[in-house]
Amino acid sequence: MSDKKPAAKISLYPVSAAIWRNQNPKGTFYSVSFERSYKDEAGKFQTSSTFNPTDLLLLAKVADLAETRIRELRASDRQSDQADEEAA
Repeated sequence: MSDKKPAAKISLYPVSAAIWRNQNPKGTFYSVSFERSYKDEAGKFQTSSTFNPTDLLLLAKVADLAETRIRELRASDRQSDQADEEAA
């Protein structure tokens, strides 16, 4: 795993999303990973990429919030790009 940090995180316990900023020759794009936190039998927090049926509405809400945050990040990217072009 790399030391790369997510561009943003969304969390509604026990479900969370990490939003990742990626670059390719065509420009910047975003991807999202989801996880669910839980306590194991020893009482230690663990994470899983699988979800219980009772998590699904919360997962949908976190996905909706992540989509909104990506729109905000894209808008910020566009503003930065415009500022860079004006400064050049």
